[in-house]
Amino acid sequence: MKRRQFIEQIGMASSALVFTPGFCFGAGGDESDFARRLKPVGRRLEMEGYYVWCNSPIEGPDGRIHLYFSRWVDKKKMGGWINGSEVCHAVADHPEAEFKFTDVILAPRGAGFWDATTCHNPSIKFVDGKYYLFYMGNANGKTNTKRIGLATAPTLEGPWIRPDTPLLEAGPTGAWDDHCTTNPAFIKHPNGQYWLFYKSWNTAEYDNAKDLTVRGNRKYGLAIAETLAGPYVKYDGNPVVDFSKLSGNAQLEDAFVWLDKGKFKMLARDMGIFNHENGLLMESKNGKKWQQPKIAYYGASHYNIIQPPPPSYLKKYGRFERPQLLFQNGKPTYLFTASQGGKYMTSSSFLFKIT
Repeated sequence: MKRRQFIEQIGMASSALVFTPGFCFGAGGDESDFARRLKPVGRRLEMEGYYVWCNSPIEGPDGRIHLYFSRWVDKKKMGGWINGSEVCHAVADHPEAEFKFTDVILAPRGAGFWDATTCHNPSIKFVDGKYYLFYMGNANGKTNTKRIGLATAPTLEGPWIRPDTPLLEAGPTGAWDDHCTTNPAFIKHPNGQYWLFYKSWNTAEYDNAKDLTVRGNRKYGLAIAETLAGPYVKYDGNPVVDFSKLSGNAQLEDAFVWLDKGKFKMLARDMGIFNHENGLLMESKNGKKWQQPKIAYYGASHYNIIQPPPPSYLKKYGRFERPQLLFQNGKPTYLFTASQGGKYMTSSSFLFKIT
């Protein structure tokens, strides 16, 4: 009997299989209730001369919606996120209204800083009476210096203060996470601790990859702190999400984590579990052992969204990436994503209403 057939048969007889410490995966997955509740609204934040990505929303004290997003100049094409992105701020009167750009709040600081060449992956949180903006920066315009950082402000308008050192470093040489720390996903645990989920991969595995389409295997780890500013200590059972034992170099990225009725939930971008077009939704009782994923959302074709043919330089056309939720009155009301294309054939925010 082939190993894959064996795994499938065992999976049918059991609710979950433990492939790696902290991760459970069964015989398959299907559409989530979350996916059935999504209604496409359309594009937002189409900016001439820029790619727009990483849209993180929050409702302000005045009821307006503040959006923290990444952008870079269009001459850099899609790859400009790694060596020229900046984090910006936009505001709308309500989620489906036009978002108006206000200012750049985090720009690359230049030589000598850990975030010298890019500022990306913003994720805005209001915790303990203050605003915290988690983000990723790098020092050389490459992936191996990507590190998670934390900027703070008393109001959504700033002023934003950022540290001269990253919030979370990569692991030692040879570790699963020795390449970088990126894609921050943060929650304050009910027990008072501060939990930071992060994406990483192994450098040797990345450098020696035979499949150059998707090099390396992206996994998620967890780091925990007693104070929000850190230090963050990595969980001994890391990685907590690991698809590397599945076929096809399956993996995930772009996680967003929240608590719902005592359960941990995670949205992420699918990179080979079902396909490379969907989003994933996973649940966990403790945030360390995650159940098998279900489909959180689909690509544009599923929603009959009509778009013009893409130019040759847009290779991920029709996907919705970087999922982030807007909460109003404690409940998720809109899903913000990023998608290539739009009026200027770059990329923009794409909005779904949660019905």
